[in-house]
This record gives sequence, C-alpha cells and structure tokens, in this order.
Amino acid sequence: MRLVVKHYPYKYRDFSLLAAEASLAARDQGKFREMHALLLERSPRLDRASLISYAKELRLDVPRFTKDLDAMAHRKEIDRDVKLAEGLDLYNTPTIFINGIKVVGDRPFEVYKADIDGELKDSGPGKGK
Repeated sequence: MRLVVKHYPYKYRDFSLLAAEASLAARDQGKFREMHALLLERSPRLDRASLISYAKELRLDVPRFTKDLDAMAHRKEIDRDVKLAEGLDLYNTPTIFINGIKVVGDRPFEVYKADIDGELKDSGPGKGK
C-alpha cells in the first residue's frame, strides 16, 4: 500500500498555490507530512510569513525553504497535478482514490478505514489483485 498526494490548489483561495509550494519545499527536506499537517491545522493562515514561521517550527533550512518558496521551485509539479485533476474531472478537495474507489470530500476516518480494510481483504493471498 502507498499514499500518493497530488496538489490541486483552489483557484479562488489566496494562498493555496503558495501552500502547495511550501509542502513540496518541506518535502525536499524530509518534512512533507509535518508541513502538510501544519497547513491543515493552521489554515487559513497560509501567507508567506506564516509559511516561513512553520518552516522554522519544523527546523527546516529556512533560507533554502524561503528560496524555493519565492522561486516557486515546484511549480511544474503542481501544474502537472492540476492538469491531472482537470483531466479526471475532479472538482473537490480532498478527492481520494482507494484502489479506484473515489471518495469525494472530507470524510471521517472510519470511511477511509472501511474502504482500505475492504481492499486489503479483497487483495489477500489468492485474490488476484
């Protein structure tokens, strides 16, 4: 099992693109999950100064983080993710696929767990998945 995160920043949210960039700049320093959690927890405080303070809190190399953020060093990757989402006609975040099962919108943990447990059960030894 693996988790793949794709970025689909809201077109109408002021700092969503910058927040996506921040998560990838943190990823480059091994702290994607930690930054992602902070972004969700502290939203809507996603302005540049807040993002840099989160980088400090995570003990990232702040000059490197800031350089990547200001240069939008991951813009091509984000644009590729947006193109993929548009090609899949996605309109809502989060949209999560679990072995092809599409779960749209924020759901309680139990929904994801049930889908994942079901897929794991169906893909056990001799199940052909």
